[in-house]
Amino acid sequence: MHMVHSLASPNIPGSLTALVALAVEPLAHLRTLDIAVIAIYFVMVLWIGFYLKGMSNTGEEFFMAGREMTAWIAGLSFVSANLGSLELMGWAGSAYQYGILATHWYWIGAIPAMLFLGLMMMPFYYVSKTHSVPGYLHLRYGEHARVVAAISFALEMILMSGVNMFAMAVVMKVVLGWNITFSIFVSSVAVAVYVGLGGLRSAIFNEVLQFVLIWAGALLVPILGLVQAHGWEGLKARILTNVGSDSYFHLWRDTGSFAANPMGVHWTGIVFGLGFVISFGYWTTDFLVVQRVLAAHNLRAARMAPIIGSIFKMAVPFIVILPGLLGLVVLQNPDGSRRQLVGEDIVAACSISSSGAPTDPSSCSAAMARTTLPAAYQQKVLSGAPGAALESYNQALPLMMTRYLGPGLLGLGITALIAGFMSGMAGNVSAFSTVWTYDLYKPLINKRGSDAHYVLVGRLSILIGVAVSIGAAYLVMQFHGIMDYVQALFSIFVAPLLGVILFGMFWKRTTGLAGFLGLLLGIAFSAGLFLWVKLNPSALALVALSPDAKPMAENVYRALWAFLFTSIVVILVSSFTRPRPVAELNGLVYGATQLPTEEAVPIYKREWFWATVVILIFIALNITFW
Repeated sequence: MHMVHSLASPNIPGSLTALVALAVEPLAHLRTLDIAVIAIYFVMVLWIGFYLKGMSNTGEEFFMAGREMTAWIAGLSFVSANLGSLELMGWAGSAYQYGILATHWYWIGAIPAMLFLGLMMMPFYYVSKTHSVPGYLHLRYGEHARVVAAISFALEMILMSGVNMFAMAVVMKVVLGWNITFSIFVSSVAVAVYVGLGGLRSAIFNEVLQFVLIWAGALLVPILGLVQAHGWEGLKARILTNVGSDSYFHLWRDTGSFAANPMGVHWTGIVFGLGFVISFGYWTTDFLVVQRVLAAHNLRAARMAPIIGSIFKMAVPFIVILPGLLGLVVLQNPDGSRRQLVGEDIVAACSISSSGAPTDPSSCSAAMARTTLPAAYQQKVLSGAPGAALESYNQALPLMMTRYLGPGLLGLGITALIAGFMSGMAGNVSAFSTVWTYDLYKPLINKRGSDAHYVLVGRLSILIGVAVSIGAAYLVMQFHGIMDYVQALFSIFVAPLLGVILFGMFWKRTTGLAGFLGLLLGIAFSAGLFLWVKLNPSALALVALSPDAKPMAENVYRALWAFLFTSIVVILVSSFTRPRPVAELNGLVYGATQLPTEEAVPIYKREWFWATVVILIFIALNITFW
């Protein structure tokens, strides 16, 4: 990625004079106490890995944490594995860009799917004793479907791990001035050591630690920001003054039209594309998060873990979305207008030459033409005029931290960011290790290895996965929009997988050939839609149903079309092929499985009771922020 010089105005008060980009002075200067906090964190995560090494000697211990986790530990790890760069940096920037609409990815884009996983799908994952989601596909559809799912998932995990590494390195460069290569290697070595030694158990315990650190380090920003803004109503009033539109703090009101909201999305895309396909695809079929729940010590704990996780997931916007909204108030130009932060694609295309103008004016102009940036601002950038600095949306959260957090607390905030990135990386490499070992290496390369041999392969695959992820991190530098890149991966790999698993789990008539072809052709179809829009931008109006759609809206509709295409393939192929006898589907399909009975417990310990509580809170939040 190209680096950009900043032309920050000296008239901006306080730490906002540090609004600079990657090639100049860092946003924050850590003091001794801040550095000590960060150093203590690295010592703790490495110590956990060494301490748990003796408890990770067998395959069940290394890959599944011995299936000994309580519902609370599994639930917190379930949420923390998702608290990577996408959560902490990407969505804070998206909240600055799109307002409270970004919260949809936390509420309708997560809560229903998490409850569905716990109540309806975990019995089949857990009872089958599979080590992975591709392992379930093997039991339901056969070897071919398992191999396609395993290869696509392994590729997705490596690319996602690379995103986490790159995002953390960029943040450390922007915030602290650290060398990007140094940041990538320090974080990757730490993750490789503690996951390689302690396996999934080490990853889970570190994710719980990281969950606590993320909340401790990030919660002060929204609290202090809301105090300064005189509460939620004061924040809304100041956003309205700065932005001139109240669409930035409404979830649903302005989604009846593509052009009426900052994201350019319609409610149908939010409900069906995000709320169903992307959300259910990720939270119920992505082995990165499902693996944490499979480590629970019994079926009731496995069902409760996603429900516990959903409670904390509903609260995450308070530490991620609120800083982005505060940025709409705090990040101002000297005249009080909203400061222009832009997407990574524009930052890359408009890299500044020594004269202050873009090195490639035509690419810069084309990139900015795809946005809603004012024409006058675009002209200032193209001419290299003072005050035309390009700051990335992804800088919103670090800027808020440098504004509100003092010595020690800033170190805690930076540690929270590092913990989030390492949590995402650890989740990716531990899931990759399990899928590689059990779904690719064992069935295709060495079927007769000992348990100790597979543990060794798992440890070596972690080292290989981290090494390849480092390469992926440098590959990501060549792309422009990290957020769009990540969401595109989900729509390509996850949406078809959801269709195949739902039909396999809830329709006895689904056949093995239908599952294999549905997954393979669904991935190809979704990737084809992605390439079609990239090569022919006018196709956006067809894929996303409107020329006003933004890239995020395109992602949710692409996922919806991929799911529908996969469903059609599965139904058609199943109609013309012979299904397996119902007797062979025990433990795999609803209607053909006798689920184990659970002992009676008081109502306050039942998963259905707490799921109902979560649903009521979910409904109340959506009505409150309508």
